[in-house]
Amino acid sequence: MPAHLTRRPEKALTAQTVKSATAPGKYFDGHGLYLRVEPNGTKFWVQRIVIRGKRSEIGLGPATLVSLAEARAAALDNRKLARAGGDPLQAKREAAAVLTFEEAARKVHALHLPTWRNEKHGRDFITSLELYAFPRLGKLNAADVTTADVLGVLMPIWTEKAETARRVRQRIGTVMKWAIAQGWRQDNPAENISKALPKVAKVQAHRKALGYGEVAGCIAAVQASRAGMATKLALEFLVLTAARSGEVREARWSEIDLAATVWEVPADRMKMKRAHRVPLSARAIAILEAAKGLDDGSGLLFPGTKQGRPLSDMTLSKLVKELGFDADVHGFRTSFRTWAQERTTFPREVAEAALAHLSGDAVERAYARSDVFEKRRGMMDRWAAFLSEKSEKVTRIG
Repeated sequence: MPAHLTRRPEKALTAQTVKSATAPGKYFDGHGLYLRVEPNGTKFWVQRIVIRGKRSEIGLGPATLVSLAEARAAALDNRKLARAGGDPLQAKREAAAVLTFEEAARKVHALHLPTWRNEKHGRDFITSLELYAFPRLGKLNAADVTTADVLGVLMPIWTEKAETARRVRQRIGTVMKWAIAQGWRQDNPAENISKALPKVAKVQAHRKALGYGEVAGCIAAVQASRAGMATKLALEFLVLTAARSGEVREARWSEIDLAATVWEVPADRMKMKRAHRVPLSARAIAILEAAKGLDDGSGLLFPGTKQGRPLSDMTLSKLVKELGFDADVHGFRTSFRTWAQERTTFPREVAEAALAHLSGDAVERAYARSDVFEKRRGMMDRWAAFLSEKSEKVTRIG
């Protein structure tokens, strides 16, 4: 029998032997490890091992990529695992199944997409990771991401883009929690770095809002602009109802009761996930009557330029700013709330209910279950009248 086929003591091979071996066959080392040389000259590491009473062979990789020392270390680990009752083959399959961080992130994104409130949240999740996390973490196995890796992503933006960095950290953590659930790792490196990051003062960023006395002038400017009719009507309807942009842009005719002058926004489109009734003033009803001519068959009150799609949030906010008003669309809710506080005697809970905010503590809400709808109707009529009065003054001055 050729010498290289004879079993030898542990560590029988040398690096030089591996390099110079050219004759086809098996060159044994120890712990069942041997170098297999193919007739075409390629060389592979293989280990013969008994796993749970069954003789098996495990490939450990080509000799051009795996050194003798690395092959020996892997063979020893496999043998220890098998002697302890484990299965090295299963462990190898599981290791191969581990996704990279980018693959895992895209998987998590797809899993969570149906649960987010709107498309923008889902888009922001993956876009922020593509921009900040993937360049450093993308190609790493999800199981191998370390605290240092996460720190390397966050440090460049932690103080300059604090809110963005906080969200990126949260989203990395979401991916890591999924990896833990898969059994790929035991820890979440995004949660263990608080003390390593510099403290950043929390700044409450308020949406820019017009004074309530300026709102009518803004509406008049919008109506006089070259914007599309859907945009003009949607913006005024948003102001009159003190609703959020998404609630108005995605509003449907099926939610409107013209006879009862009520708009009922379903829970799945509300921030608090509770259905919300909105009393409609005479001017709001007039806007809806005008909007009937915009119907494109989609059921949307204010359809966008693309068939079946609502107006974009950017369309409304861009128009307001282009007309010279330093305000965010969401800020009209602030304008309304300030008006209610300073120019009316309506109770606080009525104004808060108009904004679909929860008022009082949990105990108070458990007993006060009314949505004070009729009181809100009176308040919204007063708001519409105030805007109409101001609008007439703006028109006369103009």
